[in-house]
Amino acid sequence: MSKRFPMNPAHPERVCWGCDRYCSTDALVCGNGSVATLHPAELFGEDWMNFGMDARTPPPTSLPDNASSEPAAKA
Repeated sequence: MSKRFPMNPAHPERVCWGCDRYCSTDALVCGNGSVATLHPAELFGEDWMNFGMDARTPPPTSLPDNASSEPAAKA
């Protein structure tokens, strides 16, 4: 069973996020390379879970009052 992934850790730069081991950046056990894998908060900012295909909040589904779903016909 894998560990729970922290959404906004206090010091993400101290841990390698490449696998379920979460090693310190100076003791990589998994052989993931010579560089620690960054946490998404380090790459995309603290609101990283609110955008993209797997966003936590769904996009708005209704159209504004002045918009229609049909394309405008050209005269």
